[in-house]
Amino acid sequence: MSDTTIVRTATTSAPIHEVLAERWSPRSFDPSVEIPDEKITAALEAARWSASASNTQPWRFIVARRGTTEHATIVDNLMGFNQVWASSAQVLIVNLAAATTDDGAPLRWAQYDLGQAVANLTVQAHHDGLHVHQMGGIEVDGLRRAFDIGPQLEPTSVTALGVLGTPEALTSDVLREREVAPRSRLALDDLVLLNA
Repeated sequence: MSDTTIVRTATTSAPIHEVLAERWSPRSFDPSVEIPDEKITAALEAARWSASASNTQPWRFIVARRGTTEHATIVDNLMGFNQVWASSAQVLIVNLAAATTDDGAPLRWAQYDLGQAVANLTVQAHHDGLHVHQMGGIEVDGLRRAFDIGPQLEPTSVTALGVLGTPEALTSDVLREREVAPRSRLALDDLVLLNA
């Protein structure tokens, strides 16, 4: 069973919701724990109900559970260190943006809207006691071929979803160091260019 005593609450300049303050992106997932389908469905429902430009809902998902061929295929199409740790995640989700409507009109905000949907998924998962790690290091063409993804959809990222494992379970010293390194963000003053 995983050690869920790791606390990495963000230090913020103003109080924020605890689900947001406590959310972080681990690389160690406990592969021995099964996630109930209800929690996976809840995370996907949170994504489904995200806001989108003109209600276009330009997000699509490929969901693969650990132990399936599809899960292994997603791992094979991750880049660099992601391949080393992501196989222990109970669920891997390929996040796709619909670049155009069915009649070919461009959806300019598709990736922005997909990002909002995945953020909703992340917050719901954390609320339900799960952890999420987003990966942009993916083999887009490999995923496209493996899952027969047409030109309208753009594989954008992969979400690892699971139950927190221990840093000691990671096989790389570099990854173990990253797992326990202090969390950091730019100061709010560095991010807000104008607050009139």
